[in-house]
Amino acid sequence: MAKDPATPGRLKQIRMVAQFVKQANPKGMPIVYGSALGTLAVFVVLGVLFGWTWYVFGVLAAILVGLIVFSRLAQRAQFSMLHGQPGATYAILQGMRGNWYVEEKPVAVNREQDLVFRVVGHPGVILVSEGPSNRVQRMLVAEKKRVQRVAIDVPVYDIQCGDGEGQVPLAKLQRHLMKLPRNLKKPVVSEVNNRMRALTPAMPMPKGPMPKNVRMPRGPKGPR
Repeated sequence: MAKDPATPGRLKQIRMVAQFVKQANPKGMPIVYGSALGTLAVFVVLGVLFGWTWYVFGVLAAILVGLIVFSRLAQRAQFSMLHGQPGATYAILQGMRGNWYVEEKPVAVNREQDLVFRVVGHPGVILVSEGPSNRVQRMLVAEKKRVQRVAIDVPVYDIQCGDGEGQVPLAKLQRHLMKLPRNLKKPVVSEVNNRMRALTPAMPMPKGPMPKNVRMPRGPKGPR
């Protein structure tokens, strides 16, 4: 498959993210470099004491630690950028790994441009709101009743994303969903999603730009 010329290369992407981290936190990149060099220094000492093979391990460990720190700082920078923007919840939801189906358009919108998004995954159907609790609660209740009429015997969860009391902060939303029980097997998840898509009405989009194609930076995979 030919490479899309509009798609930046891997090194260019890393440089772009590094600039983004630097703008969000001027100390971010020095922290990345410091963590990598500090790790390397520890292994250099071990190499002096126990043999040259520790130098090799030190280089690999320094790169790994630097990537992990860089990834976490990039995530924090992205949360800072998205916070308070209409559709920030969707931008976080669409970056989830695994068998998750996120409806592209909000399934409910009110006059204040509060939103409700729908996700289908192993837990069942999850409704995630964006906005103050006193305004989104009625929307969640109405949408939950509508979904339950179609999603028979399928668990339906409602989650409020926000900074208010009892709400899930944007930075913890993915982790919160991942902790939900795995009630459905993969074939059932796909079947439930098809039923939900047939239910979706044409909703007006909120004012202002919706964050699109925003992916959470992924750190290196750990050992399996």
